[in-house]
Amino acid sequence: MSINDDPVTTLADLRGDLAGRHKWTPSGGASVDPALVDADMAALDRDGYVIWENLLDADECQRIRDVVAPWLGPTGRNSFEGRRTQRIYSVLSRTRVCDRLADHPRVLAVLDRLLMPNYLLSALQAINIQPGESAQLPHHDDGFYPIPRPRDPLAAATIWAIDDFTPDNGATVLYPGSHRWGRRPPGPEDRVLPVVMPAGSCVFFVGTLWHGGGANTTGHARLAVTAQYCQPWLRPMEAFTLSIPREMARTVSDDLQRMIGYSIHPPFVGAVDGLHPLRLLGETR
Repeated sequence: MSINDDPVTTLADLRGDLAGRHKWTPSGGASVDPALVDADMAALDRDGYVIWENLLDADECQRIRDVVAPWLGPTGRNSFEGRRTQRIYSVLSRTRVCDRLADHPRVLAVLDRLLMPNYLLSALQAINIQPGESAQLPHHDDGFYPIPRPRDPLAAATIWAIDDFTPDNGATVLYPGSHRWGRRPPGPEDRVLPVVMPAGSCVFFVGTLWHGGGANTTGHARLAVTAQYCQPWLRPMEAFTLSIPREMARTVSDDLQRMIGYSIHPPFVGAVDGLHPLRLLGETR
C-alpha cells in the first residue's frame, strides 16, 4: 500500500486502528434491568445522587469488617483526610473482599451510561470515621481536575455503608442539586442532607456533586468503602497498574482488569509499547 492509499485522513479514522481491534465489551452492568437504570439516571440528573439500600447482606458486611480491621492504623495526615479518620488506600492490592463493591452490576450499569467506554477505577478505599471526628470540608470529587464548572461530570463515586449510616456517626452529607452549580461552593442557605442508610447500602453520586464526610458525635466508629471512577482519558487518583502486581491483576474480573488500566481509550491511549495492555497479562483479546 502506498502512502496515498493510507485510509487515515482524519482523527476519526483512527478509531478503526488499535481501538478497533480491541473494542469495549459489555460490562457486568448489562445484566441490570434497563428500567432500573432509567430510574437511576433520572435521579442522578435531578439530584446528583441515588441511594440503593441493602445490596450487601449482614454476613458480607461482617466479612469486610473482619478483613480490613488489621489494616486500620494511622489516621489522616490533614483535616481533609480526617485527623480522627482511618483510611486504607489501594484496597484492591490487599484483598479480594471488596471486589464485588467496585464491579457491582448496579454500579456498572449506571457508569456505562454516564461515562465513556473503558472508564477507569480511580480509587478504592476503606474509610473508618472515629468518634470525635469533625465534619469534612465540602468538596466535589472531580474538583481536582482543573476544568471550569458548570459542566458534565468527569467522575463518579460510590460510598458503601459497612456500618449503619446515621445523622450522628459521620454519615456522608450531600448538597442535592449541587452538581448543576457553577463555581460557587456551598453556603449556609443551601440544603444539606445526611445519607442515612442501613449497612449494606450504597450511595452513588456524580463527580460534580458537593458533599463531605459528616461529624461523628457518637461513641462508635463508622466504616465505609468508597469506589471512585473517572473518564478513560483522565489520570486516576490511585495508580493501580503500579500497586497491583500482574499476578494479582490476572485474578480479578474482566471488568476490574479493564478499570484498573488494562484497556484502551480510542485510538491508543493506554497502550504499552504500541500494543494493548492486556498482552501484559498473557491475554490476546
